[in-house]
Amino acid sequence: MIKSFQLTQGALQSVERIDADVMLFSNPDAAERDLLHSHFKLDEHALASALDPDEVSRIEFHPDNLFLIWKRPENYSGAGSLAFEVSSCGLLFCEHRLLVIATDDAPLSGLGLRQPLNSPLDVLLDLLFNNIHHYLGHLKVIKMVARELQQKFNASMQNQHLIQMFNLSESLIYYINAIHSNGAVLTRLRNHAGKELFSAEAIGLIDDLIIENNQCYKQAEIYSTVFSGLIDARGNLMNNSMNNLLRKLTLINVVFLPLNLIASIGGMSEFSMMTAGAPWWVSYPLFLMAMMMGAGMMVLGLRRLAK
Repeated sequence: MIKSFQLTQGALQSVERIDADVMLFSNPDAAERDLLHSHFKLDEHALASALDPDEVSRIEFHPDNLFLIWKRPENYSGAGSLAFEVSSCGLLFCEHRLLVIATDDAPLSGLGLRQPLNSPLDVLLDLLFNNIHHYLGHLKVIKMVARELQQKFNASMQNQHLIQMFNLSESLIYYINAIHSNGAVLTRLRNHAGKELFSAEAIGLIDDLIIENNQCYKQAEIYSTVFSGLIDARGNLMNNSMNNLLRKLTLINVVFLPLNLIASIGGMSEFSMMTAGAPWWVSYPLFLMAMMMGAGMMVLGLRRLAK
C-alpha cells in the first residue's frame, strides 16, 4: 500500500500524488516493488533489506540520495509470551523527498508533535527521534512487567513466570543489538551532515539523537544485566526450594520404611504366635509404642546427621 504526504504548514497532509514530499510503502506488493525499482531506482537488495526483520542497521551514501536501514521496535500488545520484537524499515532520503519502506504504516505515526515539519529532512529526524523514544517507552514497560513477574514468582514459584522473564531478557538482547547498530548509523549520518553542510539546527538535532540513543543503549544494558542476575537468582531459589522439599520427603520416607517392615511382620500370624501368652489388648499397644519409639529415635538420628 502506498501513502503520499505533502508538507503543508509544518505538518504532513495526505495527498494522491506519486511525486509527494513523503511517501510510505507499507508491505509493498509486486506492482509497488516495480515502481520502487523503475521510478525511484531502488535495487532489489536494498528493498529486501528494508523488509527483513533480521537486517542490521546501516547507511549507504549515493550521489543523489542516502539510504538507511533502521531498526525499530514493534508495537507491544501485552499478550502472549511477553516478547518485545524488533523490525527493520528502509529510508531513502534526498533533498526533496523521503521514502519510507516498512511492513506497516507505524513509522509515520505521531510525527510533527515535537516540532514543525518543513522539509523531508525534518521528517527523517523526527522519525528517528520517535523511534528512540519508542525504545525508551518499551524499556519502562519491561521494567514494570519484570517487577510484576517478580511478585508473582515470589508468591507461586511457577515455571511460567521464570519462562516469561527469560523472554524479557531475550527481548532486551535484541534491543541492545538494534540500538547499538542504530547508534553507528547516527554517527555516520552526523559525519555526513558536516560534509554536506546541513543547517546548524539539523546538526544539533542529530547530536541530540546520538545522545538520546546512547542513553537508551546504556539503560537497556543495565536492565539486561539486572535481568540476568535476577534469572540466575530465581533459578537458584527454585532449585533450593525443590531440594528442601525433596529433603523433607526423603526424611518421611526413611522414617516410615522401617515402620512398614515392622507393621508387616506384626500383621502376620508370627506376632500372634509370639504373644500367645499375653492378652492382645496388652501386646498390640506395646507393639505400637515400640514403633513410635523407633520412629522418634530415627528422626532424632537423622536430625543430628543433617546438622
